Amino acid sequence: DETLNELLVCLFKDLTEIEGRCLITDEFSDISINDMHIIEAIGVDEPKRSGTVAKLMSITLGTLTKAIDGLTRKGYVNRIRSEEDKRVVKLSLTDKGKSAYYHHEQFHRHMIEHIKDGLSDDEMKVLITSLAKLSCACSDISGRNINICSDIFRKLCHEALAECHNLSV
Repeated sequence: DETLNELLVCLFKDLTEIEGRCLITDEFSDISINDMHIIEAIGVDEPKRSGTVAKLMSITLGTLTKAIDGLTRKGYVNRIRSEEDKRVVKLSLTDKGKSAYYHHEQFHRHMIEHIKDGLSDDEMKVLITSLAKLSCACSDISGRNINICSDIFRKLCHEALAECHNLSV
């Protein structure tokens, strides 16, 4: 139990530190890791409603509004009021926000490639299955819907097996 706890604490600390060092470069020194995750939640596709982004981030609408105020002021996010219903606010990324989004995406791609390079196909299967189970356990503890988690777990395992099969072909 103690070893598992130490590994989880160390992993969380290391990932947080690495992400901070790699994401908050000179170009993006005016935003935080949390801001980067909000930018990621907004995405580069269609504008998203504020409520949708808040749910994705598991934060209140008030907390999101405060963060969006800063990101708008710094030129990363646009607020778009609905013509039909002025209460509805959608969020989209500016060019600067899209640049931050792609920077974050590239970091994650490189991190995954680095992890995969050190593992065999069988080890990848075990890692993905173990992480999916860990995610479900954390979801259960945090009170998120376990049925959704089970669906995600099944999908992850199916994708892992397909990916490992593709790697070995």
